[in-house]
Amino acid sequence: MLGFLNKIFDNNDKEVKKLEREVVQAVHELEPKMSKLENLADYYQSLRDRYKDGETLEELMPEAFALTRESMVRHMGMRHYDVQLIGGAALHYGRIAEMKTGEGKTFVATLALALNAIPGKGTHLVTTNDYLAKTGAEWMGPIYRGLGLSVATIQHDSSPEDRQKAYMADITYITNSELGFDYLRDNMAFRPDQLVMRKENPMHYAIIDEVDSILIDEARTPLIISGPAEAATELYYTMANLANKLERGEVSEDENVPPTGDYTADEKTKDIHLTEQGIDKAEKILGVEEIFSPQNMDVGHKLRQALRAKEHYHLDKQYVKNDDGQIEIVDEFTGRLMPGRRFGEGLHQAIEAKEGVKIERENQTLATVTYQNFFKLYDKMAGMTGTAKTEEKEFQEIYNSDVLIIPTNKPIIRRDDNDIVFRSIKGKYDAAVEDIIETHKTGQPILVGTVTIEASELLSRMLKRKGIKHEVLNAKQHLREADIVAQAGRSNAVTISTNMAGRGTDIVLGGNPEALARQLLVREGFEKYDTDVELFIKSIMLDKLDDAEKIAKRFEDLPHNIISKIINIRDEAKADQEKVLAAGGLHIIGTERHESRRIDNQLRGRSGRQGDPGSSRFYVSFEDDLMRLFANERTIAMLDRFGMDDSQPIDSKMITGSIERAQKRVEERNFGIRKQLLEYDNVMSKQREVIYKQRREILLGNDISENVLDMIADYIDLQVQAYLNPELEPEEHDIAALKTALVDAVPSLESFDFESLRGKETDEATDIITQEMEAAYKAREEEVGTELLRNLERFVTLQVVDQHWKEQLHNMDILRQGIGLRGYGQRNPLQEYAFEAFNLFEEMTNNIKLNVAKLLFRIQVEEETPLQRRKTQGMFLDFSTDKPQAGAGAGGGPTKPIRNEQKIGRNDPCYCGSGKKFKHCHGKA
Repeated sequence: MLGFLNKIFDNNDKEVKKLEREVVQAVHELEPKMSKLENLADYYQSLRDRYKDGETLEELMPEAFALTRESMVRHMGMRHYDVQLIGGAALHYGRIAEMKTGEGKTFVATLALALNAIPGKGTHLVTTNDYLAKTGAEWMGPIYRGLGLSVATIQHDSSPEDRQKAYMADITYITNSELGFDYLRDNMAFRPDQLVMRKENPMHYAIIDEVDSILIDEARTPLIISGPAEAATELYYTMANLANKLERGEVSEDENVPPTGDYTADEKTKDIHLTEQGIDKAEKILGVEEIFSPQNMDVGHKLRQALRAKEHYHLDKQYVKNDDGQIEIVDEFTGRLMPGRRFGEGLHQAIEAKEGVKIERENQTLATVTYQNFFKLYDKMAGMTGTAKTEEKEFQEIYNSDVLIIPTNKPIIRRDDNDIVFRSIKGKYDAAVEDIIETHKTGQPILVGTVTIEASELLSRMLKRKGIKHEVLNAKQHLREADIVAQAGRSNAVTISTNMAGRGTDIVLGGNPEALARQLLVREGFEKYDTDVELFIKSIMLDKLDDAEKIAKRFEDLPHNIISKIINIRDEAKADQEKVLAAGGLHIIGTERHESRRIDNQLRGRSGRQGDPGSSRFYVSFEDDLMRLFANERTIAMLDRFGMDDSQPIDSKMITGSIERAQKRVEERNFGIRKQLLEYDNVMSKQREVIYKQRREILLGNDISENVLDMIADYIDLQVQAYLNPELEPEEHDIAALKTALVDAVPSLESFDFESLRGKETDEATDIITQEMEAAYKAREEEVGTELLRNLERFVTLQVVDQHWKEQLHNMDILRQGIGLRGYGQRNPLQEYAFEAFNLFEEMTNNIKLNVAKLLFRIQVEEETPLQRRKTQGMFLDFSTDKPQAGAGAGGGPTKPIRNEQKIGRNDPCYCGSGKKFKHCHGKA
């Protein structure tokens, strides 16, 4: 094992040294040349010209990096470290750059973004929240503008017009959810001017900040745009009452012994299994026969969700009840509330019924995509985070991205102590509180990490009883987050935080003077925040008081003596920083091991930034969820034999190994779940690729009449193949059924002599009917007018496609929910799902073709008044206020660019070389 790990780190070291030789040395050599340039933007434009002439981005990289570094020196008074240049190169090559907390990921991104903006196709910096997107763009903006590049931000409340402008910028800062929803909304647009992303190559290059949070932690949470579905709220209350009447049983270790009780609950998978006894009892109480039969699928599904809500989802752990009595999800990885998010598949409604609050109406999916498939649409994607190496296998298998560990600018000197393990939770918390008391005496600031809100509040009560002043940072105090984090590094500060991961703010020893200065401005009544305010504060921090005075003149309502007050904050923070450094830096106390080693590493990484001293230690109990569910049972049995009491700490390599093995088992299980989700999602992704490609061609095409005629001709061909089956004798052909099917699509065929087709080859029959249809369509065009028919074609086709796609998503949801039962019949659920999904898709495409024909041949056209025209224009769907829903959904696929190619005739040989006619081969889609 050690040899394997050494090999990994040797390879990483070789990669780093290679980039150092190829990039860092070249940038160093260019530095004198760049410092003498009068206009950096002109030089950047010359790089763009050279790119157009055939030079590659790899060839231009040293100059682009040196130019960006010089822009940073001139406009921010700072300079990229050499290790940051290595990080920038890794991001350009589409790698995941692991960089420790405080190493300047924000600066690293500027290098790769400026380089990849050279082609002029737009680049995206993806963050986890609006605040990080806004501050990142404003803070780094001067660097980009110094190169002549445009930079923009998209926020949750940005208008469609602002979004269009922002996506046209060279560099766009945006959150993962806004980006995903813009993609979905663009694929629901009815007019080209409703598109907000670029029409050509909208997904060129992206850097994902906190990439592990977005691509791994959120991988199981699809983005969903939904509309209201039929209400069925009473059934949820009924199932919540029923769930309380059913008794939980246990699974025997002996496979031949049936489980006890009405149902069993699997805490590892958060699943529920009803026993025969439980099914009989539920059916008797409900007065329903066979609750899991197809006609009662909804009843069985809602009962299962009610039991899951009862056993696996608890108040102040997975969710909270807000002041308005609504259920809000708590992010299990960050501890933050997730307003607007809802558990999917009826689970959220089941929790609302359990808690006795108003049940929000269920929604029907209109469009959905998982982050896994969405980010694979980019031509090139990179990521950066403080912790990624433990998940490298997943990044490689799913995203085809390697992780490169970037060296720190200064060596890490933080002391990471061994875990201290206790028999019980009480013993663990008592020891953690004692550690806090003793460390507090030294003046060291302390950050205490907890996994749940409940645990943070329990520790808070224990510290209050001991008289220790402290702050609590959890989902209930999210509005004070910035204030609490700004003070967390001051001497004697004690901060209890639920899952510190993803907080997006460094804990600065001695306190964060810039954050404290911003808070002072707000307290003094000055709430304006923009780049000028940031530069004003930064100038005071760097002791550039002349610059601060000049900037201050731009503000009319700046509080009196504010510069001197901010200087005092800066000086006090500096003095306190010296005290904290002397005391040993920030001390981290973890009160429970998280399921993921990555989250534990993120907590530890809050201490020891940029070579600062620090220390960390985890307190663990065998009653913790991780140990209770996944630890080795023999280890627990051994402790029982020794009769160890609650207060006695255990320091054993075997115990530490047991913890690590438990975490690895959870990580492997979670990876398996995410991988399975992707396998199912890929089935829908292929369907989405076809639908969204077809839809985009319709939306952006000037004249789609040929597309429409092809769709109707395909429908005719399918009916002819079905009813004039060449394997049957001519007298067996069902001419009457053929006529019914085709007249339904093209009414004018009522007068056509279908009997004349009996005995003809299917190709010949198809061609004869198609000619009749095309003649009828030409007559239709003369009837309503060419311009109006072109507009009708687009509007009708988009409406029909969207309606059937919505129904397809609903059908796929139902199929996905029930497919797991196929496993009991010794059939592969994934294969069954793919097979049935294909059948559903074929049925959908046939119905699209039929309904497009029916509407275009039958729609009645009347002259609109100006008032009617305004109403019609308002009919276009607007989903701008929809929010994400956490639950199962389908994935998106690559939207291919429109190609200008010579059209292949339907009866021409297929281009693939199969020997079949195009219409019977690749022309079918």
